[in-house]
Amino acid sequence: MSKTAIVVLSEPKAGSEEALGRVFNALAAAYDFKTAGEEVQILFQGAGTRWPEQLQKEDHPGNALYKAVEDNISGVSCACSEVFGANASGLDLVVGNQVPGTTGLPSFVNLQKEGYNILTF
Repeated sequence: MSKTAIVVLSEPKAGSEEALGRVFNALAAAYDFKTAGEEVQILFQGAGTRWPEQLQKEDHPGNALYKAVEDNISGVSCACSEVFGANASGLDLVVGNQVPGTTGLPSFVNLQKEGYNILTF
């Protein structure tokens, strides 16, 4: 069984088709791994920490897909959510990488040590 961590970095405030395409494809990849019975987790980092609040809106075009993989979301970067003024939207704040001067970000090293392949969108 493979293990994959999908990291969403794209910026929803850009309002572009590219930004929506990136998050949609990240969630679609997570759905693909999930339905294949593979271990997958989703992290929101950087400006991507703004996505959960948008995706949780019922009228958002990515809402149904977001809900389909919501149980695979491991959280949002604590430091990034602070820097980008994101609402964690009820998700866990991830702090494994204690970067000096921050409250912590997800640790890619720890993910690799745990056997995860890392995909970024």
